[in-house]
Amino acid sequence: MIDQLMMWAASALFIAGSLLTLIAAIGLVRFPDVLARMHGVTKPGTLGIALLMIGLALSTQSIQVAWKVALVVLFQLITSPVSAHMLGRAAVRTKKVASDLLVVDELSEDLAHSDVPHEETSPRN
Repeated sequence: MIDQLMMWAASALFIAGSLLTLIAAIGLVRFPDVLARMHGVTKPGTLGIALLMIGLALSTQSIQVAWKVALVVLFQLITSPVSAHMLGRAAVRTKKVASDLLVVDELSEDLAHSDVPHEETSPRN
């Protein structure tokens, strides 16, 4: 009975995680600019992967798999916001952001008031 309940819960988590990952992929294609695409991918993508991994841990019912799944979820939760932040800063610095869609743009204001010219703040190849 418990095994069957665990499988149903794992199946529900697999479906929910897959749907969230699908929503993230659709957001990547449909949103108009870099910041919106980044937001549309990181939020549901992170939760979707976490739900898929929890479903995997429930379906295998193994402590070894559960520890590895916990590490994957932790790594995803740590790296996704950091990478999204860095992508957003790079997009603003290289002027790949649709400024007319922004409500508040504090980074561009800070860059405009800084002593360092814009060319020196952009990454070099």
